[in-house]
Amino acid sequence: MKIAHIITRLIIGGAQENTLHTVEDHLTDYGDDVTLITGPTTGPEGSLMDRARASGCRLIEVDPLRRSISPKHEWLAYRELKCVLRELKPDIVHTHSSKAGILGRKAAAAVRLLCVHTIHGAAFHYGQHPLLYRTYRRAERMAVPWTDHYISVADAMTEQYLAAGIGRPEQYTTVYSGFDVEPFLQEPVHRDELRREWGLTDEHVVIGKIGRLFPLKGHDALIAVAAEVIRECSQVRFLFVGDGILREQYENQIRSLGLEQHFVFTGLVPPAEIPRLLQGMDIVAHTSQWEGLARVLPQGLIARKPVVSFDIDGAREVVIPNETGCLIPRNDFPALSQALIELARSPERREQFGSTGRDRFTDRFRHQTMSREIREVYEQVLTEKAAS
Repeated sequence: MKIAHIITRLIIGGAQENTLHTVEDHLTDYGDDVTLITGPTTGPEGSLMDRARASGCRLIEVDPLRRSISPKHEWLAYRELKCVLRELKPDIVHTHSSKAGILGRKAAAAVRLLCVHTIHGAAFHYGQHPLLYRTYRRAERMAVPWTDHYISVADAMTEQYLAAGIGRPEQYTTVYSGFDVEPFLQEPVHRDELRREWGLTDEHVVIGKIGRLFPLKGHDALIAVAAEVIRECSQVRFLFVGDGILREQYENQIRSLGLEQHFVFTGLVPPAEIPRLLQGMDIVAHTSQWEGLARVLPQGLIARKPVVSFDIDGAREVVIPNETGCLIPRNDFPALSQALIELARSPERREQFGSTGRDRFTDRFRHQTMSREIREVYEQVLTEKAAS
């Protein structure tokens, strides 16, 4: 099969890692001809360009394809994407992310190519400026005729898009965002070593938050409840894994609360380090304001860590109350505090939730499962086209 993926940028992030796993698996497991088209990777989030180059795919960088909104860049990117796709003539174009999703689908339609789009997270979402929300929703509606099929990383994404009048139910397939589960299944041999690196001991209960230090990622929610949690459980320490534009602001907030001894910042870490870092945690917290289905949730569970998450988007599809963790109404800080305190006090519940999560989700989130199911969507789209 000849496949062309289009994504806005290859930063370190769930959508990007999802896409690279798909590219790698389709190259190695199926012998497909795969091209990955991306804009320039800029910003403090880190880059996956080296991994993309090492995959063996055809890698094309379209310079005007930028995350920031610019009519001039949009037009130039659209024109260049059309030229690239016209030359490649892939069987399937597969688009990812908001900007590349719109421009890529429009370009594919212009040169009469079949196109699949993955919804990693809704383009229009909670916390957006109302004008942006309306603009992206209108753009997604406009893109329906250019989209042969949608892949959702969670059932919640399908429900949100259908509720917004985007597409028909039969156009959607849920394929959970897979990853390499094997490192998360390893025995926790690095726990003591990590605790020493962080200046902690085995008596501390470590609540870990993995994600970019960016708006809407929810680190501020944990800072807001930290004093109460620590008052009830003095052995609790908060671990922020990742970096971003809000780090200095968060460090200042923590310092003003007199809690700097209770927080550890790792800074930017490569994705391959996440399984090892999870070994040093006791609880995984996910307090983002929106996200399709954060991969840190199944990753934490497969590493046998209980999860506490706001009830956003696809979180409820893996965070099962009283089975794998605690599901909290978004921004319900008293409920968040209580959940963290209860788990911090109960190693037995932490073990129970983590073990149940590992049993339920290990196979579901293997990247090989994801790549096979995505390829089945391609085959369905091609079959339907041939029959029409």
